[in-house]
Amino acid sequence: MSVKHAVSRGMELGRSVFQLGLLKPAARLAAKFRGERLRVGQPSRTVQPQTFLPARYRYYRMSLSGLAAQLQSGGFRRLVGGSPRNRVVFLAFGVGLGLIEQQFEDDRKSVAACQQIQAMFKKKKFETPLKSFVSGYKLEDYVIGKQIGKGCNAAVYEAAAPFAVPRESEKCSLVELKSNSNEQSASPQFPYPTIYPLAVKMMWNMGAGSSSEAILNSMSQELVPATPHALKQEGELSLNGHFGWVPKTVPAHPNVIRVYRAFTADVPLLPGAVEEYPDVLPTRLNPMGVGNNRTLFLVMKNYPCTLRQYLHVCTPARKDGTLMALQLLEGVDHLCRQGIAHRDLKSDNILLEFDSGGCPRLVITDFGCCLADKSCGLELPYNGRWVATATPGPGVVIDYSKADAWAVGSICYEIFGEPNPFYCPHGLEGRSYQETQLPTLPTNTPADVQLVVRLLLRRNPKKRPSARVAANMLHLSLWGRRALATLDRAKLSELADWLLCQSAFVLLNGRGPSGSSVEADLQRCFLSNIDLEDLRTAIGFLVYGQQLSSAVTL
Repeated sequence: MSVKHAVSRGMELGRSVFQLGLLKPAARLAAKFRGERLRVGQPSRTVQPQTFLPARYRYYRMSLSGLAAQLQSGGFRRLVGGSPRNRVVFLAFGVGLGLIEQQFEDDRKSVAACQQIQAMFKKKKFETPLKSFVSGYKLEDYVIGKQIGKGCNAAVYEAAAPFAVPRESEKCSLVELKSNSNEQSASPQFPYPTIYPLAVKMMWNMGAGSSSEAILNSMSQELVPATPHALKQEGELSLNGHFGWVPKTVPAHPNVIRVYRAFTADVPLLPGAVEEYPDVLPTRLNPMGVGNNRTLFLVMKNYPCTLRQYLHVCTPARKDGTLMALQLLEGVDHLCRQGIAHRDLKSDNILLEFDSGGCPRLVITDFGCCLADKSCGLELPYNGRWVATATPGPGVVIDYSKADAWAVGSICYEIFGEPNPFYCPHGLEGRSYQETQLPTLPTNTPADVQLVVRLLLRRNPKKRPSARVAANMLHLSLWGRRALATLDRAKLSELADWLLCQSAFVLLNGRGPSGSSVEADLQRCFLSNIDLEDLRTAIGFLVYGQQLSSAVTL
């Protein structure tokens, strides 16, 4: 730095120096100089707090503000002697640290505001779609209807029970959407399940034995989304005793399925069993079957259709598509916060219904392949050659913290009308694809959604945003667009003000008579998980996307 540049820099910072150091009460300056004169002899190694510093600067050797105060004090002492260059550099450095401390003070205020908002919205519990019931721990308690789904390890049937009644009938179904769009197609219709509000999932038991303890231990991953009262007392004692591994459970969330009851029972001969899955039946029902006599049954809410079925019938509008992607990210973030990785996220494993305004509501289901080990969290020890892009060895782990968010990025192609690039017949190989090979999303896809998808599908997991950051990007895109225009230049205090205004808006809307909507639940999720660093990262990605778009346009 030249002397001329140092002098100009010192003159520029002079006003700040006077504001920070000289324009103070005379008593403080007098105390300051008294403290200076009282210091005699060699400085000791243990630095005591000085009398002229305010309370927040105590023990300044441990804080940046104290270091700034020291440097500013040293700069004042050197105003008379020394070269101009050294004086200016010394003062500039001290004042710069003081300004950084002021920024830290703004950060602390913003963090405090975020924590208050988070605490306020975490107190609000999400309502269950069914009225609470106290029975239903036996298969005989339910009336079983037709089969509504089948996978590689279970069959799902519609069910009803006198003690389980929906809170209210929804206004919209796929039939209504189909008739309103005037589309001529032979696609199947999916009316809203009002007669059978429940769904019973019967697991296929081919190797777990027929004891309740062995079944619960072998299929315990299915209990991850279970409510606290899903198991009877004896089932809880068996699972939590000495019979094996106990998984984590996930608290209630509007975008994660809830298992209301879980129990073991003898396998019945349900409609379509002989035609659909004869090999997994026990020998008492099919002499050629290889299944065990008892298995696990899970009781959940019955949803009209899967996401795959819905997208086969309808193409969501721009905003609905964004809300659908955001719901998946919120659900994945909720799982990640509990140390759970789904690991099988696809449109077949996402159920769909509609809120009172006709907006699709998505829930993540089918946790049979999830990672929910209390001992390892989202990192699984890797000592076998089962993943082509990883090398096994001692201490090597596979990190699943961003795996489900990556899957959401691929599902976004389906939501906006394109085939999943990793599922179509000549699709990309997930272990070896290049980012340049990813197809472009349709032109009706919002720019911020396109940016989120590109970031989530990056090859290097370290360069991908977390599900929380990606969700924040879409939240800001949907509800903070006006504030986002100046967020790259705004102070954090202004960001905190916007968050407070948003909180008030959500609280006032929550008092309305229309009930819970998808948008209201999403905004509550955003505010209950607000974090300053995650917001900063999201804003940084959005600003990067805006700059990238501007460069492409030019």
